[in-house]
This record gives sequence, C-alpha cells and structure tokens, in this order.
Amino acid sequence: MLSGNKHVKYLYIPYTVTVVVVTCNPVSKWRGPPKFKPKYSKDEETRASNLGINSNLRWLNARAEGITAKSSDSREPDINELSFTELRDKLLALDLLNKDHVIKVNQVEAEFWKKSEGYRVGWSDEILGFDYGGQQWVSEICFLAGTLSKPSIKDLEYIEELKRLIEKEDVAAPAPIEQRWTAHSQSLMSPASSSAEDDIFSWISLSFVDIIMYLPTMDACQRKEITEEFFHYRHLTQSQLWDRYSAYEHWAKIEVPKDKEELEALQARLKRRFPVDAYNKARRELDPNGILSNNMLEKLFPLSNTV
Repeated sequence: MLSGNKHVKYLYIPYTVTVVVVTCNPVSKWRGPPKFKPKYSKDEETRASNLGINSNLRWLNARAEGITAKSSDSREPDINELSFTELRDKLLALDLLNKDHVIKVNQVEAEFWKKSEGYRVGWSDEILGFDYGGQQWVSEICFLAGTLSKPSIKDLEYIEELKRLIEKEDVAAPAPIEQRWTAHSQSLMSPASSSAEDDIFSWISLSFVDIIMYLPTMDACQRKEITEEFFHYRHLTQSQLWDRYSAYEHWAKIEVPKDKEELEALQARLKRRFPVDAYNKARRELDPNGILSNNMLEKLFPLSNTV
C-alpha cells in the first residue's frame, strides 16, 4: 500500500471494524482518473439526510429531531443542509461523554464513509485534508515503523492495541483515529528524525496517530468535563503505549505539565530522543537574548540545565 501510492492515510472508526483508506496519486496523462461509478451523487453523499440510510436511520432521525427541538433559533440551518461533520458535531454534543451514544454516532459515520466510496480529482491538499468539524482536542504521536522495503508492522500493532485499550477502559472515543506515514527527516529535532533513508514513520501520524475529543459545546462546565476526559484518554495511551513503541508527540501537540515531577520526567524523556544539549548550545549562540524563545521552550529545554 505504501510503496504503491504517493500518499496514504487510514481513518479508523472506534468500536467498529471500519477503516477508511484514503490514497492520493497524480492523475495519469494517458489513462486519466480511475473509472468508478459512485453509489450516490455528490450532493447526496454530503447531505445529512443520507448519513443513516441503513439500520441506524430511525435512531439518526430521532436524534436529528432532538437537535432541531433543542434550538428555537430561526438562524439555525436546516438539518438536511448540514455536512456530515456539522451533523456529527451536533449529534455528539447531545451526550458526548456517553460511550453508547458515541458508539452510535461512530456507526452512523462508518455508514457515511461506505456510501462515499469513490474517486475524485483535486489538489493534493484537498484530497488529503480532513474536515474534523468544530473545535477539538487532538493528541498526535510519531514512531518508527520499519523501512519502506521491510515494514515492521508496529504501526498496525499500535492501532490494534489502542483500539483494545479504548474498549477495555470504556473510553467514549469519537472518530476518527487517523494514521498516516512519512519518510525520515534529516532534521535532528523532528520526531521522524533518522539517518537511514529507507526508514518510514507512522503518524498516529512516524506512524502518525491522532486521538480526538470534540468540543461541540460552548458550555464551560461541559467543556471542562470533555477536557478532563480527553486528558484521561491521552494519559492511557501515554502510560501504556508510548514508551513501548518509542512514540513521541508532535511538537505542537505537547501540553507542558504543571506538576514539577511530571515536567522533569518529560524533559528526561525528550532528552533520550533528541540532541537537547546541542539544541540548547545553538540557542545560546544564535539567540542569546531569547527573542525566538517562548514559555514552552523554556519549560521543555531549560538552558540552566545545559552543561
């Protein structure tokens, strides 16, 4: 799959067996795009009214009526005019921390993707991009997944363990868990840093893996509960998976611990993977006044600890 396509990503739907596979390749000048007749028209597949044309239809309709009843605002769009991500936000907002409710939303989303199967031609960022909907918490990690010629399969094993962990701990995990792959990076501070040219990384995203918790409500108390559940979700993966897979977070997804011991543990962990002393030496020489620094860098890479 990786060697046969320019870009590949998987979208796993928790509590289902559905995996959405997205590939992206240049269109052949001679053959043109693949011939594929979709099950539904472009308009049909993006309309909320067609999300649940299956065994979940009655449930979806009932929840949609609940959404309509919750809002008396005439400015609210027609429920049938919502995109699937907009409808998902509204459905999740009804009971986001209820595992059974989230599972049902995930099942409906799985059906949406099955009905959206096909090919389309567009710019690569449009094809590979994903409309997650509204606001959300995201955790993204990266780890080595072997080489292009000899994958280690650790990336798929990680996903299997993550899904088992979600089910064992009864996590109300919405979709998707996203996985994609990159080549190695020559940047020493990249989570995908490697000197071996054939190395591949999975970003779950080195592999990359994202875990997501949506924030579809503006209620402060509900957002606080969602945030606490997300960090519980994240802590489970961190404590049980990250070290065993040598997984490290995307720099933009790191949350600096407030607890002193947790911060010291994170600093030590980063130092095991990255050339922190060399990085701090470069900071001292090239940015002596800290113009390019910020509070996060000072916490993660304190210059006072550099010999």
